[in-house]
Amino acid sequence: MSGQMRQRLCKHLGKIAAMAAIVASSGQAWADSAPPQRPLLLELFTSQGCSSCPPADAVLRELSVRDDLLPLAFHVDYWNSLGWVDPYSAAAFTARQQNYASSRGFEVYTPQLVVEGRSDVIGSNRSDIAAAIAAARRQAKSTAASIRRRGQDVDIDIGAADGSSAAAAAIYLFSFDSSDSASIGGGENSGRKLVYANVVRSMRKLGEWRNQPLNLTVHLQSGESGDRLALVVQDFGGTVWAVAATPASR
Repeated sequence: MSGQMRQRLCKHLGKIAAMAAIVASSGQAWADSAPPQRPLLLELFTSQGCSSCPPADAVLRELSVRDDLLPLAFHVDYWNSLGWVDPYSAAAFTARQQNYASSRGFEVYTPQLVVEGRSDVIGSNRSDIAAAIAAARRQAKSTAASIRRRGQDVDIDIGAADGSSAAAAAIYLFSFDSSDSASIGGGENSGRKLVYANVVRSMRKLGEWRNQPLNLTVHLQSGESGDRLALVVQDFGGTVWAVAATPASR
């Protein structure tokens, strides 16, 4: 091959390499601008006084190991008069379930699993849960958010959603226990020892997000005693915009 031909070939290969670099960088830019995937929010409304609930509690434990989901167990208090008072129950959790019923037209029952604030399924029905998760993933809104604990202080960062479709949304802080167990001394589950995952111990509304970047630092209150914390940004129709959680302790 002559020197002139080698020179032309080198120039041609140089152009190809430059074009490839431009395409690669363009593709990276598109990838970086895509909204990040976030964990889907799953809320199980359950009770230690409900004989149908332990199978759903077991399913939630299975789901709790997945990084693409944030399953939380809310223990309601309307079973407490039927032979056993659930120590994890709270009127606020019952009110949250009832709010879903009024805004989304759901029934109120246990074990009820609400997926992304949009749909509900029986919490022990694995096939229906899988279908609901798949449907929710296709429809999920995603706004960048993070939560970090520093002792008794919590740093929260929430971004802005692309476009103008995001409505005003509430910012919730949940504290929850990664694992719990209880020996049941009365009611429908009397004599059983039950094991739980991601049991919510407290919930607090911190304020509102109006589709603008927001940075907050809050101090934990005395009742916010769970070993993990979760951030949920959810508009008043139930649509979830952001979810983040502190890591599980190892």
